[in-house]
Amino acid sequence: MPPRQVAGVMKAIGVHNFGGPEALQVLELPEPQAGPGEVRIRVHAAAVSPTDVMLRTGGHAVRMPDRRPPFVPGMDAAGVIDQLGPGADGRLAVGQRVVAMVLFTSSHGGAYAEQVVMLAATVVPAPEGADFPAASTLLMNAMTARLALDALAVPNGGTVAVTGAAGAVGGYAVELAKADGLTVIADAARYDTELVRGFGADHAVDRGTDVAARILALAPDGVPGLVDGSVQTTETVPAVADGGTLAELRGWSGPAERGIRVCPVMVPDGITDTEGLDTLRRQAEDGTLTLRVAEVLPAHEAAEAHRMLEAGGLRGRLVLDFS
Repeated sequence: MPPRQVAGVMKAIGVHNFGGPEALQVLELPEPQAGPGEVRIRVHAAAVSPTDVMLRTGGHAVRMPDRRPPFVPGMDAAGVIDQLGPGADGRLAVGQRVVAMVLFTSSHGGAYAEQVVMLAATVVPAPEGADFPAASTLLMNAMTARLALDALAVPNGGTVAVTGAAGAVGGYAVELAKADGLTVIADAARYDTELVRGFGADHAVDRGTDVAARILALAPDGVPGLVDGSVQTTETVPAVADGGTLAELRGWSGPAERGIRVCPVMVPDGITDTEGLDTLRRQAEDGTLTLRVAEVLPAHEAAEAHRMLEAGGLRGRLVLDFS
């Protein structure tokens, strides 16, 4: 991305009209200012996720009825605080390396920008020892996994299943479940079996449409909780025990059968859980969570990043470099 040349103006990546990857373009927007209780971050890296694709294609328009284009995607930012608003949290300081979960449906827009403004509560220190691209892959996916496991509420010593275990949310769900003292049955393609076992999975089964039957071969009565990281919805229900819980990541809420509770997990529910976000930061520092970067691309290549994401097969997150 070219260097900024105009005071009070920043570069961002966004869309004026919903569409394919080519709809993403370099924008010049007014430099945002931190208001009361807010901080501004000079972004160095922004992770690319499926929810960014949904924004680009119009899938989030219903959540932004009063917003006008351009729309700037991105929910994960890593960078350096360069402005504190009045009354901003005393634990944060100008010049501090931080990570933040950014709500792109807000009036400030998303993380695909040289500067972002957000509530101080959504910002925590960057994990020590992690560079900006790696740090940017942490919060949204790890908090999604944390909320999913909290929804399952399986006690220590119990068993959970995780589908999509090689993916960004699924991998974190396996690692967090093991840290919670749970036994984990995870799915994986044959070439990802060692990867998923490396996250700590106790059992790895082949992924696919009949994943429930493979889970039941190991847990004949079903598992009390399942994180559906592959978004297979109804295909995973048979693997859940009577009265168990299924955590869903894309808003599916059932219906299920046999008293099974379906919990749609919405990551904005955890966006201001500063203590929870900071716990995830510490778990990245101590090795509980593995930060995975698939590739770093210059910010102006966001369209190519979206094409790569939609093509699938990535292990780790694509990251846009705004440094």
